[in-house]
Amino acid sequence: MKLQVALDLLTIEDALDLAGKVAEHVDIIELGTPLIKAEGLSAVTAIKEAHPTKIVFADMKTMDAGELEADIAFKAGADLVSVLGTADDSTIAGAVKAAQAHNKGIVVDLIGVADKVSRAKEARALGAKFIEFHAGLDEQAQPGYDLRGLLNAGEEARVPFSVAGGVNASTIGAVQLAGADVAVAGSAIYSAADPELAAKELKAAIQ
Repeated sequence: MKLQVALDLLTIEDALDLAGKVAEHVDIIELGTPLIKAEGLSAVTAIKEAHPTKIVFADMKTMDAGELEADIAFKAGADLVSVLGTADDSTIAGAVKAAQAHNKGIVVDLIGVADKVSRAKEARALGAKFIEFHAGLDEQAQPGYDLRGLLNAGEEARVPFSVAGGVNASTIGAVQLAGADVAVAGSAIYSAADPELAAKELKAAIQ
């Protein structure tokens, strides 16, 4: 299982600083949607240039113009680009077309999707590299939120998948047991007193 860090920050400077601390211990560096909206795709280029051997994930959360948005992100240096699972099939297919042209990958993010299992299978059939079972920050803040729902859906879907939404030192073992290909850690790393140590410990917890 790979470890992905989500850089949910707002400046390239802060993103480069955090990436520099944790890159040794992670496999995928994700540029969060707020960072891309705040700084543009130059943030993707900056991270890829600083860490050329790492997989760089542009969390575009594309909902329309799939081929165009994926193409510009890949040209900026992204290896993976996200498209929302709620988007039309043609949007996902367009993004996959761009990915194939660049020999890169599309991740379909199921945030806000009710029937995650069915949509995961559909998105995989459309050519997604893997599917992200994702609960956003707002959903995680609701009373009664439990990561187990995402893990159960991922297990049932039987597609390559990642999990994002409450992955930390106490849950990463369950994420791996569920069969996830990628564990996505955000605040567990960037909000830690020592982000490098947090990333190192998460990586060490992966069997």
